Amino acid sequence: MAATYVVGGLGLFMAFNYLGKDDKAAAAAWASAGAVGASGILSFVRHSIFHRSDAARMGWDYERRNDFQIEVGLANLAIGLVGIGAWVLGWGIKAEGAVVLVYAIYILGAAVLHASEFRHSAQEGGGRTGALIGTTAFALALLYAGIVLVNA
Repeated sequence: MAATYVVGGLGLFMAFNYLGKDDKAAAAAWASAGAVGASGILSFVRHSIFHRSDAARMGWDYERRNDFQIEVGLANLAIGLVGIGAWVLGWGIKAEGAVVLVYAIYILGAAVLHASEFRHSAQEGGGRTGALIGTTAFALALLYAGIVLVNA
């Protein structure tokens, strides 16, 4: 999970850095290939390949394979590969921005799920404040970057 945060954060940091310099092509590349592509592929590895340890980290270990969790990983892989493909194949700023928007909406949905889980786990004395804050911040930053890029 930490690797996903680092890679996604670096991609967003560089994207916002280039947006500040009004270099939307470089910003789109970092957002699409870094924040979406690399973090999507890392999320696939975490959710699908190392699904048992990831399930244990989230408190979802059912002592068996969780196919839904593997599906989530495959969705991350699909979006991540398109993010990298948009950059490698030179689809342009608007296409890269659209991929960023898709991932932003997907991650925002995960944030909503974390919020509902947070309320339940807080009642049990737990809570995953870091996951809720991190996921929400990542989603909102992606959303902003995606909107700016599709309107370039």
